[in-house]
Amino acid sequence: MPQRLPLNELAFTAARINGLLLTREKAHRAVGQLTEGIRDALPPGSGAGVSLLDEEGGDEHDGGASVGSTDAVVLEADAAQYGLRQGPCLTAWSTRGTVLVRDAGTDDRWPPWSRSVSGLSIRSVVSSPLTVGTKCLGTLKIYSPQPAVFDAATARTLEKFAVAASTLLDNVQGSDAPRRFTEVLGAALHSRDDAGRAQGVLMHQYGFSPDRALEELLRRSRASRKPLASVIAEILTGTGRASLRNPDPA
Repeated sequence: MPQRLPLNELAFTAARINGLLLTREKAHRAVGQLTEGIRDALPPGSGAGVSLLDEEGGDEHDGGASVGSTDAVVLEADAAQYGLRQGPCLTAWSTRGTVLVRDAGTDDRWPPWSRSVSGLSIRSVVSSPLTVGTKCLGTLKIYSPQPAVFDAATARTLEKFAVAASTLLDNVQGSDAPRRFTEVLGAALHSRDDAGRAQGVLMHQYGFSPDRALEELLRRSRASRKPLASVIAEILTGTGRASLRNPDPA
């Protein structure tokens, strides 16, 4: 028969597991490594990157940004799209479909964008949406200075890479909840003794069970948006008594 862990052990185990959740910095670094790998597998001179876009398809000042760009030319081509509100990446994002550009110099779908990048080393482009469920976080794209370098097979391969990038970025996009959860519970990993003592204080003051006392610690941490270690310290020093007065015993 499987052993049932007590609630406090389950909480500390959850903290360890959620400690693996990606921070924004780690996710962006991982995406950078992914785009570098894509670039290295392409013909020389090619570049890759990710565009994160808000619901309006905004630029980096109102919700969008370029992440993991392997070359400056990728950033320049992205900036033109953000400013003009058009281009292969924004089309891939808005349609939730992969866009293939065989020659940016002759493609007539986005004339202003094509003119804006005419002086850059960009001719072939593939851009795939980063979708998670019904959301589209942005796009993964590759550029080449040579025309007709990419084809439908390239597009299908990029779509597979886009699945991995979407998974990485969905951990952090739009919310810091995973990091908050890790901070709240992860702090307890280094202060089990203090956590146990704080539980004891709540049990003595309010007649809580051990499990209910731990629930109260976590609830107070979430409500105050303070690290769990700070809530524990306040209880042990008596400075948190006022905020803990008459909690719901249920």
